[in-house]
Amino acid sequence: MISDVSFPRVNGVSTSIHTFRTQLHEMGHETTLIAPAYPGDCEPTSASEIRLRSRQVPGDPEDRLVRYRDVLALSEALAARHFDIVHVHTPFVAHYAGTRLARRLDIPVVETYHTYFEEYGQHYMPLLPKSFMRFFARRLTVSQCAALDALVVPSGQMIDALRAYGVRVRAERIPTGIDTTRFRGGDGLAFRRQHGIDPARPVLVHISRVAHEKNIDFILRAVQRVAADIPDVLLVIAGDGPALPHVRQLAASLGILGNCLFVGYLDRATTLLDCYRSGNAFVFASRTETQGLVLLEALALGVPVISTAVMGTADVLRDVKGALVAPDDEAGFAATVSRLLGDQALQAELAAAGPADAAAWSARAMAERLVEFYQRTIAGR
Repeated sequence: MISDVSFPRVNGVSTSIHTFRTQLHEMGHETTLIAPAYPGDCEPTSASEIRLRSRQVPGDPEDRLVRYRDVLALSEALAARHFDIVHVHTPFVAHYAGTRLARRLDIPVVETYHTYFEEYGQHYMPLLPKSFMRFFARRLTVSQCAALDALVVPSGQMIDALRAYGVRVRAERIPTGIDTTRFRGGDGLAFRRQHGIDPARPVLVHISRVAHEKNIDFILRAVQRVAADIPDVLLVIAGDGPALPHVRQLAASLGILGNCLFVGYLDRATTLLDCYRSGNAFVFASRTETQGLVLLEALALGVPVISTAVMGTADVLRDVKGALVAPDDEAGFAATVSRLLGDQALQAELAAAGPADAAAWSARAMAERLVEFYQRTIAGR
């Protein structure tokens, strides 16, 4: 596997890579991850993980890019290990280096389409016309997918979008599963005590990278509406990212800074679980998710979910009993939140149903599907 992002950088791509690799190793399959070294990362290169020199992405202090030549310099050493397939996870340097590496090794190359880039350009290059950015993203996607032997796509809606672009390579829907054993327990009251939150205060939790495409502005404006009816409502935002200053400023301008608590990144094995469990509900409204793993994490922990259903989140929310699907407008979303916060019986009903919803997305089952996909790709080359 090759990627321009991995842990310790926390996002959906790095979580997906870690989840699949963990399951594949438990099933007896060998994987090696080629990824960037991060500042302060002292983990040595090993047979299962190769960290390469990296460069910072302009304007984004969190992200790195691997170096094309450094990846290709591994060709001889990797050839001696007789790998069966190359799996690319990001469409940046890793895509071009990974496809070239696969040709050098004479093995198939597949890629996971993790990110709905059509909707990203307007946030990061706002001076360019939105129509141009969409056209560019679609043409780039078609070009990159043409270099692959097959494509992994986490949601059915994203496959439909790719086909509409003109992507013709074989594509299969394989979502990232969830290891529900890692999402048990959590102490919501301990989290509330730590942050001075009254046990009776209504709390909404949002966990994501704080980036413009996560549509946190929408949630803030919805919370402003909720606060008109429930003045002590608190929105906890766990995460960090390039949009954090903007989000803080917007909360202040909306007059709800006192209704917001920013806690940054949390430890996934301890305090993150506590944060989830502190909420009366988990709220989410991203329009660009190809899956929405945080929804599954909240459901697994028995936290009621309120979310719009767009792209990948629509797959997750289909037929679940632990979530309320909210309208994709701020007034409707706020009304859904207010209804849930005012109904403790409904909160209990959704909380009880969530773990069973999450169990249907077993990480092991998804890894087994990935192995079958690899085998078909290798056999069909």
